[in-house]
Amino acid sequence: MSDVHIVVLAAGKGTRMKSVRPKVLHSVAGAPMIDYVLRAAAELSPRSITVVVGHQASDLQAALTGWAGLAFVIQEPQLGTAHALLTAESALSQARGTVILLSGDVPLLTAGTLERLVARHTTTGAAATVITAMVDEPYGYGRIVRIDDRIERIVEEKDASETERRIHEINSGIYAFDLEGLFDAVRSIAAENAQREYYLPDLIAIYRGRGRAVETVTVVDPDEIRGINSQPELAAMSRIVRDAKTAALMTAGVIVEDPATTYVDRDVEVGQDTVLRPGVSLQGRTRIGRNCDIGSGSRIADSTLADQVTVLDHCVVCDSTIHSGAQIGPFVHLRQTAELGEEVKVGNFVEVKKSTLGAGTKSMHLTYLGDAVIGSKVNIGAGTITCNYDGTAKRVTTIEDGAFIGSDTQLIAPVTVGRGAYVGTGTTVRQDVPPGALAVSAGKQRNIEGWVEERKKTRS
Repeated sequence: MSDVHIVVLAAGKGTRMKSVRPKVLHSVAGAPMIDYVLRAAAELSPRSITVVVGHQASDLQAALTGWAGLAFVIQEPQLGTAHALLTAESALSQARGTVILLSGDVPLLTAGTLERLVARHTTTGAAATVITAMVDEPYGYGRIVRIDDRIERIVEEKDASETERRIHEINSGIYAFDLEGLFDAVRSIAAENAQREYYLPDLIAIYRGRGRAVETVTVVDPDEIRGINSQPELAAMSRIVRDAKTAALMTAGVIVEDPATTYVDRDVEVGQDTVLRPGVSLQGRTRIGRNCDIGSGSRIADSTLADQVTVLDHCVVCDSTIHSGAQIGPFVHLRQTAELGEEVKVGNFVEVKKSTLGAGTKSMHLTYLGDAVIGSKVNIGAGTITCNYDGTAKRVTTIEDGAFIGSDTQLIAPVTVGRGAYVGTGTTVRQDVPPGALAVSAGKQRNIEGWVEERKKTRS
């Protein structure tokens, strides 16, 4: 098989999206739509991948820095798809073989279909091969015009006759081209159409007129070649991806109580016998183990949960780790690399930020734990606050194994509570507490007898 090169068109403004963000960076089920295209292309092990950028080119290039080996060319101004391909000529000047032209806004295209495209193109020796689909509603798409069952040309919707508009076979905008003579042929395309742009589909008629072979590959599922041009289309595409994701999870033994209200991103992993309650949202690169229970209304993003973790209703977990047997919620917020050890319990309205809690530690009510290192089997009473910011920098609070922190305690960082120490209710801890010591800061209670009656007299 000859060398394969990829060109991805991503220069358009996407004006129908009504957004300042580059269209191909809009997220489909947790990943930019162009990421899907690049993943499928990478499965071909191409010799090169070139991305044609234009609108907000620097933003798009910055967003794709995680992809190694991409080349970028700028299309400015944007004068149509043929003009876009021409901008890649310099990047492919030394290339030989086949170039696959993809659109950055077609996220459901599979690597398997691209492999079929390459195989069809190379085995037939075609100059061009086009992916097509049969659809019930072809409005807006270019139509495939055939003579004696052979593709003759592609006509755009705005330029089609009434007869041509009744054709149900549509152009995907995805092609394989033989690189030999390609760019010379593209330069022969004229802007003789309603949009006054240089349409790459016109190359099909040019090749046929020159007696060069043109082939087609028809996909079974038209969703594979569906493009995204508006916010409703973006939402519909995300739903397709998420429906497929939840179906795959259920097939693998995950219990999804209400798939219609469960949102699971593309790269999320969930273990067997885990229960996802209604309204759960699992985002990014979240990993959830076996036999977990994720309560209604909870959102978990880019986090790792081990086996047998319970997340009660309405929790938010971001960039955090929860070890086996732990329980959080309801209404818990974990963020910024929070880490809960085995059998930890974190309860109602507790926030944990950039802190670690050792095995068996409990913090059940109305507490903020920020920038803290907390040992095992520590009890943290309701209303505890680690006061981690001194106005200039964040400071660390350390609570060693077995310590007991009474309710309504404030720990002014940097400070350490030693192993097995007690901190009395209502204490403000400004100095280290030695192991096994009791820390208190409140004075002795004083009762004033008869104060209430005297107060009433002064008001009468």
